[in-house]
Amino acid sequence: MLSSTIFLHPASYFIIGAFLLPLFSRVKIAQKVIILIVPLLAFWQIHALPESFGVCHLMGFELTFGRVDKLTYVFLHVFTLMALIGAVYCLHVKETGHHIAAFLYVAGSLGTTLAGDYLTIFIFWELMAFASVFLIWYRKKKRSIEAGYRYLLVHTAGGLILLAGIFLRYQNCHDLTFDRILVEGATTADYLIMVGFMLNAAVPPIHAWLPDAYPEATVCGAVFMCAFTTKTAVYVLARAFPGFEMLAIMGAIMTLYGVGYAVIENDARRILAYHIVSQVGYMVCGIGIGTALAINGACAHAYAHILYKALLFMGVGAVLEMTGKSKLNELGGLYKRMPVALFFTVIGGIAISGFPLTSGFISKSMIIAGAGADHRVILMLMLSLAAVGTFLSVGIKLPYFIWFGKDSGVKAKEAPWNMNLAMAGAAFMCIFLGIYPEYLYRMLPFACDYHPYTAYHVSETLQILGFTGLGFYLMVKYLHPDPKSNLDVDWFYRKGSLAFMWCACKPISIANDWIGEVYRTVGLRFTMLVAKALSWFDWEGIDWAVDGSAKGVVKGGDQVRALQTGKIQQYIGGAVAALMIVLLVIVFL
Repeated sequence: MLSSTIFLHPASYFIIGAFLLPLFSRVKIAQKVIILIVPLLAFWQIHALPESFGVCHLMGFELTFGRVDKLTYVFLHVFTLMALIGAVYCLHVKETGHHIAAFLYVAGSLGTTLAGDYLTIFIFWELMAFASVFLIWYRKKKRSIEAGYRYLLVHTAGGLILLAGIFLRYQNCHDLTFDRILVEGATTADYLIMVGFMLNAAVPPIHAWLPDAYPEATVCGAVFMCAFTTKTAVYVLARAFPGFEMLAIMGAIMTLYGVGYAVIENDARRILAYHIVSQVGYMVCGIGIGTALAINGACAHAYAHILYKALLFMGVGAVLEMTGKSKLNELGGLYKRMPVALFFTVIGGIAISGFPLTSGFISKSMIIAGAGADHRVILMLMLSLAAVGTFLSVGIKLPYFIWFGKDSGVKAKEAPWNMNLAMAGAAFMCIFLGIYPEYLYRMLPFACDYHPYTAYHVSETLQILGFTGLGFYLMVKYLHPDPKSNLDVDWFYRKGSLAFMWCACKPISIANDWIGEVYRTVGLRFTMLVAKALSWFDWEGIDWAVDGSAKGVVKGGDQVRALQTGKIQQYIGGAVAALMIVLLVIVFL
């Protein structure tokens, strides 16, 4: 263990790395070394962090850049691990700017996780938003540019809501410490902060930015984005708002909402994007339940989800990289051409579905058990039903229509070695955690006395998955993907933005032109007349008065100067005469 005085903030490694990368843009080997070394150093550093560090005072505020406890540590561990896996996956990317954006994005996530006050959170929160949008724009397609602008618009609005809540909270209590907020003492400011966090967690109805933006990101950008934004939001919700009933209900709704859209989707990356909504719903629900078991389950599921969701995005991304296609109706029969990607994607599919001996089995069930222990029967049923849809859409439908089904004849070959190596690392962790859950359980914020491998749990899971597989076999022709777009709530702000642009380009522009013409024909002439009148008044009025006064003063001075004869007797005589006049006036008055 290093001395607590010798360390760097984990986010600083990524920020320094982002500044170093352009310096080695012509030396690709050195650049790749930096891309790998930076997350390795950050992963090593999190084991040597003191409980509190980076406390400073700025403009009367106390900022805390580092606050470490068990809740912080479990997220730092998986974030830095995922940064390393993502770095390996992206080694072949040539654009230096893409790596810079990824590094700054990770730095924002780590900075938010370690922050001990709301101002520090806001700084790193916005860094995440503005860095990650470039992972969308770097795809350099029209749809990506448009999706990136919508993504930035939504997150800017969310940041403003968060900032408003922070300001109001400081006005109420003059304290910006980031800590737990009690349900009974929550104010409007606290709920504004919660909404700002919920937007990044993709809680419906403020979720549509996610399935809109993630499928349009670069292949590597989507791998990073699926891991950090929503899970950082899960962390801040777990830190500040455990036990809020609203979160428990909304989380359960999320699980079904995301699954429902995923089942009917055609684009592979949109399927996975909707499943982020669904899986994060489990975590939000666990936080809302608020018991030690449920929060442990939320943290464990966040850890597991980052790895298997990244594995799924990497597998589908490999297909997109090699074929240029991601729509299920355009794919099929790739098991002959990309068997390695098939193998790893299936591991991700069974992990997200909660198969025994995978990471999803040892994390998702903890949340359901937490709901049961708290006597939330309806929540238990909703979470269990969502598990059925997860296996149906990601565990079966996704790999079946990409690698099996009707052969599309699409030509492809295996992905580059670094992409396969990154998938192997994530797949290993999915199996390792499933076999040895104590590795994860020891990191959880509360003492964990949960045992997933009971006969009841294993048999129940196998029955659910078995009947789901039978249902897919019987209804496969009805689940065949169709090349269509599914409307979500983003329709409202898409149409709203079109209406705004129409108003700006038509009536507002016309009115502006008309007002401008009126000004040119009437207002400008009137202004010129007023200017001429003021000029005349300046010359004929003010100048006459000032000049006349000056001339009078000069003339009076000349007359007074004529009285100055230089003879003392005349001065004395004048003074005596003036005194006599004064005395006569006094006597007669």
